[in-house]
Amino acid sequence: PTAQRRSVREKAQIILTNPDMLHLGILPQHYRWASFFRHLRYVVIDDVHTYRGVFGSNVANILRRLRRVCRLHGSDPVFICTSATIANPAEFASALMGLPVTVIDADGSPGGPRWFVFWNPPLIDLARAHRRSPYSEATALFVELVRAGVRTIAFTQARKITELIYRYARMELEAHTPELADRISAYRAGYLPEERRAIERRLFNGELLGVASTSALELGIDVGSLDAALLVGYPGTIASTWQRAGRAGRGTEDALVVLIALEDALDQYLMRNPEYLLARPSEHAVIDPENPYILAAHLRCAAAELPLWERDVELFGSRALEIAQILEERGELGRRRDRWYWTKPGYPAQDVEVRAASGDLFRIVDESRRRLVGTVDAVRAFEQVHPGAVYLHQGETYVVRQLDLTRRIAAVTPGDADYYTQPRSTTDLDILEPLKQRSWGPTTASFGDVEVTTQVIAFARKRLFSEEVLGEEPLDLPEQRLQTAALWFVIPKDLEAEVRRQRLDLAGGIHAVEHAAIGVLPLFAMCDRWDLGGVSYLVYPKLGAPAIFIYESHPGGVGIAEKGYELLDDLMAATLHTIEACPCEAGCPSCIQSPKCGNMNEPLDKAAAILLLRGLLGRRTSQQPAVSSRQSKRRLQRHMPRGQDL
Repeated sequence: PTAQRRSVREKAQIILTNPDMLHLGILPQHYRWASFFRHLRYVVIDDVHTYRGVFGSNVANILRRLRRVCRLHGSDPVFICTSATIANPAEFASALMGLPVTVIDADGSPGGPRWFVFWNPPLIDLARAHRRSPYSEATALFVELVRAGVRTIAFTQARKITELIYRYARMELEAHTPELADRISAYRAGYLPEERRAIERRLFNGELLGVASTSALELGIDVGSLDAALLVGYPGTIASTWQRAGRAGRGTEDALVVLIALEDALDQYLMRNPEYLLARPSEHAVIDPENPYILAAHLRCAAAELPLWERDVELFGSRALEIAQILEERGELGRRRDRWYWTKPGYPAQDVEVRAASGDLFRIVDESRRRLVGTVDAVRAFEQVHPGAVYLHQGETYVVRQLDLTRRIAAVTPGDADYYTQPRSTTDLDILEPLKQRSWGPTTASFGDVEVTTQVIAFARKRLFSEEVLGEEPLDLPEQRLQTAALWFVIPKDLEAEVRRQRLDLAGGIHAVEHAAIGVLPLFAMCDRWDLGGVSYLVYPKLGAPAIFIYESHPGGVGIAEKGYELLDDLMAATLHTIEACPCEAGCPSCIQSPKCGNMNEPLDKAAAILLLRGLLGRRTSQQPAVSSRQSKRRLQRHMPRGQDL
């Protein structure tokens, strides 16, 4: 109610909010909050390690806008952050807030015994290193724990897997212990708010014995007292692993944590090297507050909140002045003397999506019942809700009948499919501007800006759990273009010749190196393989040689590819270890196959990949300092879409 909101603004001493509300509701209306901002002394940011990547880069700029508004109203608050363990807490927190920080890392929290189980599904085909489905293992464990009265949460890596585990667990319970079937649930983003609140209440009050969830329940929601956590696949970072593990056994009680490995290079690396998870410091958290896509959006917001002085842009980093000038040239900001103004009607904040690469959503509508089933980000829509795709929601199966690109609607009908769908796509990459380059072993490594063009051209139907391909159908969808950051290197001629001399498949070798390196890179930067993409060329035209590219899936990049470039020796050494240690004969999902390969994992050559990596690492020369090119105005303009493009 209006009166209540006014009372909060005028009388509240403590405000509990989130970055979204700060961005959309409070900062654009800061004059209404003048009294609160005038007396603001402390800003507490919980779980600061989660503010990484695109989201973290947006939050960093929101905090700079907050500091600017506080300065206007006469306050200079102290920022206090809490975090799970990360490798670079001081560097990361300082980059997030734009302030120097002091790290306090003595742990005095209570904790009971925690039993950590590394669960690798058994091999069923030694030659191919093919293992029993981790999702079958997870479902069986989930059901047995629920039957034993152990309150359990199963964390998965994808919405579809959450729904599959819930669906099959419910079927098993209905068949043998029907009284428990209604005491489990699924939970994920994409559910309607009222659905999520109902599940949260049932979980907190103990009505639910088990829940299958994506990362949506990892933090921020009180789930009550749980006894066990199943991690279906490595969460992608050590911090997230312990965050999810910490959902079980609150206080001093015993807890069970089971990490169930996928047939994935990173998961299998951990099964063979558990000390990496248990003893190694966490990864580096990376953000790039000066990503031109992101920074331009927040300079628009800042100028709308109050005129942007030249001295203000110092808050936003070294690129801010030049970006403000470009926005002025485009007519998006007006200038009077030494300050810029927002020149358009309305608030630009409403056009900035801080949690996703795109604020553009597709609605998923059940035609038979005329109701909204859920939503999906436009960036993922072509892969998840293309015509013919199988879409799962609350254990129900839907088949996409039509994807309306104009109205942003995916029309679905209920179905009972015994298969899932996997998209097939083509990818092409163009180097726009190399920014860094250095000698690396017998070759040269580079980092810079690229444009990636992808097109979903077909999809395969695969039988659930068995992975049997039932058929493939073509699709007619438009190309999608992404300007982002990438690292790349070429294969030297003598190494190329050696691969051919041994009658190995060079194309399969470089493709395999690309896959495995993408799978291992999250060991070094806080991300997961879905934040990354890759493409390999037998001959890349601009370089005249075989080349491997690893790029970020976010416009402009947020520092992941650059971290990989800086740690290329360590990255490729871990990649080689992953491939060599795998017991398969010719390559498998545990080493060189990728679950997101748009080319259906063809061609791949494990032996060629090992030969290439040994050659690149074994003939290493002393590294020269990185040579960085200036951040050119051309680059800033390239990475700054106009306001309506956000």
